[in-house]
Amino acid sequence: MVHAAGVEVAVNDRVKTDKRDAAKLASLLDTNRLKGIRILTEAEENHRQLSRTRQQLVQERTAVKNKIRMKFHQLGVIEADENQHMSHRWVKKLLGRTSSPEFTLVIGAYSHVWKTLDEEIANLEKALRQQAKEDPNESTYRSVPGVGPLSARIFSNELGDMSQFHNERQLFSYTGLTPSEYSSGENIRKGHITRQGNSRVRAILVEVAWRAIGEDAALATFFEKLFPHTGKKRAIVAVARKLIGRIRAAFQ
Repeated sequence: MVHAAGVEVAVNDRVKTDKRDAAKLASLLDTNRLKGIRILTEAEENHRQLSRTRQQLVQERTAVKNKIRMKFHQLGVIEADENQHMSHRWVKKLLGRTSSPEFTLVIGAYSHVWKTLDEEIANLEKALRQQAKEDPNESTYRSVPGVGPLSARIFSNELGDMSQFHNERQLFSYTGLTPSEYSSGENIRKGHITRQGNSRVRAILVEVAWRAIGEDAALATFFEKLFPHTGKKRAIVAVARKLIGRIRAAFQ
């Protein structure tokens, strides 16, 4: 099995047929230019569903809260730059500033969706806590600075036992932390990370890296040394690379 995005495609090749695709795959396979990918077991896929669905519902809840905020701004109840944390109590307080029954009904509908999402997210988090108790990788991930219960679940469900990665190059490629390269002749130029690979792992890894530099002196020193020259964003990505490499080493 190969990843479709990993199959070479000519820039001007816009004709696609099953016959041409089969011939191309056979040619690439014959010259050893196809890289196989690991297929997850059914159990691994099911484990991922918990953490991935929770993440999706959290994003939906954030969208609903932003819509409520914009409705209050649209009616002039709050200012555009209002940044107070959105809570059910605050929404109830803001509703007291308007006498429109239609507006109250609209906000009530959004609030109902919000509360439903709260309940479903809580149910998924309960299931994730139970999953963590049965996961042999949990203690390894939780031992990493900056990794909490939810980030450990994402790492474990997405990466599993990281000894499956034979080297750091494979790991960085999977997480999209490999720097892009534009080289010609003797000139070698490294660019931004490719951002290919598992975006869920990459996003949570950067979040963990920010927390880790506040807990781990070595990572903090590494970050402080880099960011004056590279900027904080690139420096924290470098910390993330070092951190994920550490985690892999713990599984060896």
